[in-house]
Amino acid sequence: MKHYKYIIIGAGLSGLTTAFQLKRLGENDVLILESRERIGGRILTQKGIDLGATWFQGHHTHVKDVLQLLKIPAFNQYVDGNSILVYNAMAPAHYFKSDSNAPASQRIVGGSTSIIKALSSSIKDCIKTNTTVHKVIEKDNFLEVHTANENFTANKVVVTIPPRIVSQIDFKPQLPERLQTAMNATHTWMSHAIKAGITFKKPFWRERDLSGMLIGQIGPMTELYDHCDPSTGIYSLMGFVNEGLRDLQPADRKAIILKHIATYLGPEVYDYLEYVEKDWSIDLHTSSRTLKNDGLNPGYGNPIYQEEYFDGKLIFSGTETSPLNGGYMDGAIYSGIHAANKVAVS
Repeated sequence: MKHYKYIIIGAGLSGLTTAFQLKRLGENDVLILESRERIGGRILTQKGIDLGATWFQGHHTHVKDVLQLLKIPAFNQYVDGNSILVYNAMAPAHYFKSDSNAPASQRIVGGSTSIIKALSSSIKDCIKTNTTVHKVIEKDNFLEVHTANENFTANKVVVTIPPRIVSQIDFKPQLPERLQTAMNATHTWMSHAIKAGITFKKPFWRERDLSGMLIGQIGPMTELYDHCDPSTGIYSLMGFVNEGLRDLQPADRKAIILKHIATYLGPEVYDYLEYVEKDWSIDLHTSSRTLKNDGLNPGYGNPIYQEEYFDGKLIFSGTETSPLNGGYMDGAIYSGIHAANKVAVS
């Protein structure tokens, strides 16, 4: 079995940040194991559409610091013009303008995948994709990490995947029962979301003095936003699909969504270029087989995740574990930096 000083489980934002920070600290003996065929985790940009993590806020200083370090620009979410709120099918739509004094959400130029590409550019050689960790065994002064095809050993292991997915790994000895209980009770960010995006030749809604924002719990899209990226010339709308449409065939779901958007933004929606969608609930790298909606009490930042296990050889990271801005990109970055600093000095 090949030995590494550090093994990181998961090549999402937190895992890549951990490896990137370790490299900055002069630690290069790192292996990242990723179960997917791609890196990025719940950051996924297709056809210029962010189907996973999309925005960050003004107080998300860790995202801003990393973007500045990597020289990646950002821009404010477009909110000019009228936005639309649909209360119910029988009432007329309510038009409103966003408060120009309110702090703006921000997006990353080139899509959120830009930060994944930049973080991974210097650590590509230490990433193994299509490699699912099944078992972690404690030995005297190291840990064995078992996958389907290869086994490895490491001085320290940092687990960055969602806690409910962690619970599928066989740890020997078993993790404390209170930790297992906490992991099963921690909601996986994005695990219920269905996101859809549509690209166009031009942002026709802006020509009608519409912001592209369409909000309403009764329609097929609970949230819709302007998703244009000035750096790429991609004009698009993107948002969250009503979970009531989850069991429909994709073509039927798309038809219902297009009709809904056309009703409020205009028939030009049918002249789209590309339509993409992602149902995270059927992605078993993210969502557990038992879909359990506890988003109102997600359990993010439980102090139990800040403890060390197996005599300091095993620690946890990831946005759900973060005591700061859990469930956001900022939480993932914060936890990744914190994990790297912790294992590097211990």
